[in-house]
Amino acid sequence: MQPLTLSQIRYSFINASRSESARLTPPPGFDRLDWDGLDVLGWRDPKMPLRGYLALRTTDGRLVSVLLRAPAGGARKNRAVLCELCRSVEATNDVLLWVARRAGASGRNGNTVGTLICADFACSANVRIAPPEGDMHPDPQLVVDRQIEGLIARADQFARRVSER
Repeated sequence: MQPLTLSQIRYSFINASRSESARLTPPPGFDRLDWDGLDVLGWRDPKMPLRGYLALRTTDGRLVSVLLRAPAGGARKNRAVLCELCRSVEATNDVLLWVARRAGASGRNGNTVGTLICADFACSANVRIAPPEGDMHPDPQLVVDRQIEGLIARADQFARRVSER
């Protein structure tokens, strides 16, 4: 991912008001992020833990950010679920149903869209977990490359669903 500024992120929200995007708290260590290791930038707001943000480049190159809300009860532990973005079977982190208000009038009317995303937004790290080399995966880097492409495509699809009016 190309490095982003907070100003770029704030300006790119498709489902947040100017005041909501102005109040966002950047992720800890924002000025030291490893942009080469990120395909999407997601984080929980340290001041408002039920609020999350997802910034990504769409498949056509546009920067899009989405304001998300986590469930008030936190993660439920009675069954394992898979993150819809990274789909990592190796990850051990919690997955939450994050909900986004739709863009435009539809969102103002209360319409939302949700998807399962890692609670800590570690999707970019999760897709970089290479499988062990073997008969099934003679070149683990090819698997990682496919997982990265899948993450980018699924994040783009989610942003498009939020954008639908």
